[in-house]
This record gives sequence, structure tokens and C-alpha cells, in this order.
Amino acid sequence: MSGRFVRSSKYREIFFPSPQAARNLTGSRTRLRTANEKGALRTPWALLRVDIISHSSQEQCYDNLRISKNAWDTNLVKANPKYLSVNWEAGGGGAFAVIPLEERGKLPERIPLFRGHTAVVLDTDWNPFNDDLIASGSDDGKVFLWRVPENFTLRPDLDPDEIQDVAPVGKLSGHPKKIGHVLFNPAAENILATASGDYTVKIWDIEAGAPKLTLNLGDIVQSQSWSANGSLLVTTSRDKKLRIWDVRQERPAHETQGHSGAKNSRSVWLGEHDRIATTGFSKMSDRQLALWDIRAPREPINGFKTLDSISGVCMPFWDEGTQCLHLAGRGDGNIRYFELENDKFEYLAEYKSADPQRGIAFMPKRGVNTHDNEVARAFKTVNDSYIEPISFIVPRRAETFQDDIYPPTTGLKPAMGPSEWLAGKEAIPPKISMANLYEGEGLKEVTGVQDAPTSTMGASEPEAAPAPKAAEPSPVKKAPEPAPEPTPVAKPAPSMKEQGASMAAMVSKFADDEEAETVEEDSSFEEVQKPVERPARSPEASSPSIKTSPWHQKEEEVKTKAASPAKSSPVITPAAAPSDISTGAAVAADAVQREIGAIKDLIAEQTKTIASQAQQMQSLTAEIESLKAKLG
Repeated sequence: MSGRFVRSSKYREIFFPSPQAARNLTGSRTRLRTANEKGALRTPWALLRVDIISHSSQEQCYDNLRISKNAWDTNLVKANPKYLSVNWEAGGGGAFAVIPLEERGKLPERIPLFRGHTAVVLDTDWNPFNDDLIASGSDDGKVFLWRVPENFTLRPDLDPDEIQDVAPVGKLSGHPKKIGHVLFNPAAENILATASGDYTVKIWDIEAGAPKLTLNLGDIVQSQSWSANGSLLVTTSRDKKLRIWDVRQERPAHETQGHSGAKNSRSVWLGEHDRIATTGFSKMSDRQLALWDIRAPREPINGFKTLDSISGVCMPFWDEGTQCLHLAGRGDGNIRYFELENDKFEYLAEYKSADPQRGIAFMPKRGVNTHDNEVARAFKTVNDSYIEPISFIVPRRAETFQDDIYPPTTGLKPAMGPSEWLAGKEAIPPKISMANLYEGEGLKEVTGVQDAPTSTMGASEPEAAPAPKAAEPSPVKKAPEPAPEPTPVAKPAPSMKEQGASMAAMVSKFADDEEAETVEEDSSFEEVQKPVERPARSPEASSPSIKTSPWHQKEEEVKTKAASPAKSSPVITPAAAPSDISTGAAVAADAVQREIGAIKDLIAEQTKTIASQAQQMQSLTAEIESLKAKLG
């Protein structure tokens, strides 16, 4: 055994049938053609194969783009199951492009843009409950809302000069400086968070068109991420602080020191977990990954993990379905993915590419291709000129739905409206079945709106702790009840000691041994007959721990056993299943009868023993009187 243990995971062997694999072959096309011209290539099919693959590669990408070259640190691209949004390099103001996913290949020189900002667009975000609604933030300090027109296409049957740009349908004004990040609430409808250069994050009700809440950070926000129930927001900022905001209270519930490096850091909420992942840099500019518990975020769990020494920040993306975290390096072409298990990120594998990415987006789970066992799909920018899709495929031979890799996922129905959210409601949106998407039956809900913990800091686990404590006090209070019973039984013990005769003590001891054997036989038989009563009797059985003489201790145990079925019978009856009530009652009645018979036999034997001891007392008394008479 060489021995290195490899952790098992169904996502370890993911492969990537992306255009990148095809483009790796195009580099050899020139060499193959040269060899063919020289006559050294006997099978020109290899050259033909490279040409075919290269052609298919171009068809799968979104080419001829003018991606924004602005240095602001955002992902540049956002995706939903219908469209891509791309920050656009446009003169005369700011704009972004919306690309229908089915319109691949080389795009026309003139396409309809979403234009309206007076400065460069810095970030966009799709509404999670409406695939046609998108928000944008710009360097002009404005937030615009846009609706994708019906039958929108980048290739209209019009002359280039007749193509019309798309105008915004709403405008949100309130920030005096640039807006670097926009992010919709994942649980509440029409709630939007915007981070600005004025060192604040504003929370908007886009239906009302007004900011409802304001979070004051005191420095530039570098990233933000909502919790799954939409009640908390995590931010990283230029002051190197990690803050977890109780948004509706407009205050940070926790604030701690994040990554110590001078470069940017990112954060992402790990779905429905009470965990946050952050990426950043150390003081030595090494890239780091950290996992935080939101209830005690003073230090990251297991500390900061060093990744490498590349200069670009890692862009984190969480996949709730696979429980995997994807890290896409900004400035390099690799995408690592880790599986979360036991509060630890287990490294699985890495997508490697020679083409660096400046921006990247991941598709929501309801948009992946379940027929190809695609568990994730990313869209990365390459050379600021085209976007390349990357599919994460789990290798499976079966041509059926793989339910183990496709759990229910979030659909298009929110958990609450904006007024409910502002009033303090916390809930998780209903889930939809991925199996129905596989069968082509559309979105079908499999769960309703799930109530979230009322405590904003994940009180589900603290609430679980008092549950057993609440169950323990009742047995603890019952435990002292048998204590008064041994007290009257223990009183005869001093009278026995007053006899002062060794013979009586030996007779008493001998009688106790016989009774102990009888009681042990009965008790062992009864333990087999009462498996159902054990949970209810366990507190009672532990109570007679008061140390007395062996004879009295055995007598107390028998009385306790006789009393416990009667006391526990009301507890057993509701605990048992309805079909087993009569059987349990019969078993309990038989057990009680046997206990009563054993007690009667024991009392009879004890009566005989007491009578013999009384006779011995009389004889001893007579001897003492005779001795006194002789001495007198």
C-alpha cells in the first residue's frame, strides 16, 4: 500500500467539455497544415478534425464583444437561465449588453445596448424572481432598472443605423457617489442592496422607488452577499473589516478583522448554512481562503488557508446543490472547486486554462442541462472580446435523472413581499423539482415557503440545546420522589442493631442473601418483558441510589419496580403507536401481577424471619435475666 488516502466524492471526477478543450487543438492546426504541405502528414483527417472542432468552438462562445476595461473590481458578467449581462466599453456614457444565451457565435458589430447612464456601468444583477428584470449601478451614482423586451434579439432584421437601444424603466437616486455593487435579496421580492463610494449600503424597495434602510460602513465596500433567508448581509471593505449586518436594524451584528492584505477581498454566503466564505490576501500578498461561523466570527474556522501567490483576487461562488465552493482567479484562467464537509473545504479538482479571466458568472441551478449531468455552468471573459461557457459535467453512464446530484433548488417564487420583509419576516423561498425540469414539465414546487429562525444570528442551533434540558428537569424532579420511601424502611435498621447479638446479625445476613437471589431472578425476568417502558423508567431506576443496608436496599428496589409500571403506564400509553396500545396494556398488567406476587412472597418470608428473630430475642432476654440473677 503506497498509501495516500483519497477522499471519495461524486464531484471529484468532473470533466469540462468546454470550447477550451477544442481551442487547445487549434494551436496545432498550423503545425499540422505545414506537415501536410510537406507531405509528412499521411492522414489529413487529423487536420480536418481540428478544423471542425475549432469551428464548433467559435459557435459555442459569444464572440466580438467589447467588454468594459474599467479597473473597478466586479465580476463584469451576470447570468440567468435566459440571458447574460456584460459591462460594455461604450463611449458617450455608460452601457451594458444583454445577450440571449441561444445567440452564440460572432455577434454583429452593432447590437442594441442597454444605455442610459452618463458614466461607465460598474455592476449589474438579475432579479432572482423575474428573468427579464435587471438592475445596474454606475459611476454616475444612479441605479437604473431595466426590462428586457419581448423577443429580444441581437440580430434584428434591421439596418445597423435603425437599431434602437433599450431605455431604463426605473431610476433610483440617493447615492451622491459611484455605485460599485448592486445585489437583489434572494428571499424577498424587489429588495435591492446598493453599495456606494459614499461609504454606505442602501436597501431599496424598487416598487416604491425609495431607499428604506441605510448601512454606514465608513469605507469603500468591496463585496456584499445576502443570507439565504434575506435577513443578514455580509460585507468586506477597504478597512479590512468583515461585517455581518442585521439589515433591518441598520447595524452590524458582528464586526471582525478580515484578511490582512492590502488588496481586495471577497465574501459569499454559503446558502442556507450559518457559514460565510471569504477570499483575500495575507500581508505577504498570498491569496487566502477562510471559512467563518456567523455566530462566532472573531476568528475564521481553522484559520486562513493559503492558496497561492497569484496577484488577482479569487472570485467565490457557492453552489447549494452540490455543496461546493468555486474559486475563479481574477487574472488567471483556473477555477478551483472545494466541497464543504465538517466545517472544512475539501479540495476536489481544478479547471485549468491558459486564457485568463477578468470576470465570470455562474448559472443558477435551474438553468443547467440535467440531461448531460451538468451540475454547474460558468461564463468567463477572455481577452475582453468574447465569453466562453464552461460546463461542469459529472460522468454518469445512466440515461436517467440523477436525483443524487440534483436536489430541489430555488425557483421563481419569492418567500415574501417587500412590506413583509421590512416588517421583519424571515423565510426561505420554496424549492422546485429538478426532476420536473428533466422531464420537461416546467417549474413545479416541491416545498412551500420555509420558515427561517426568528433570531437573526442563526438561533436554530442554540434552540436545539435547551430542548434536552427542558426534557431533563421533569425526570430530575421525579427522581427525589422515591427518596422518602427508603426513609421509613430504613428506620427498623437501628432497632436491629440494638439487638447487639452476633447470632441475630448472622441470621439476618443469611436471610438477606436468599432474598437477594430471589429478587435478582425476578428483576432479570422483568427486564426482558419491558423494553418499551425503559425510556420512561430510566429516571425512576436511577433514583434509588441512596446507600442503605443490603437487605433494605433490595426491598427498596423491589418496591420501586412494583411502583414504576403504575407510574409509567400513563406515559407509555401515548408514546406507543395506536395499533400497539392494547398489547402494551396487557404486557404492563401481567408485569404488575408478577411484581405483586413477588412482593407477597417476599413479605411472607420476611414475616417468618422476624418471628424467628423475635423468638431469639426472647431467649436472649431470658438468658440475660438469668445472668443478672446469678450476678445479683
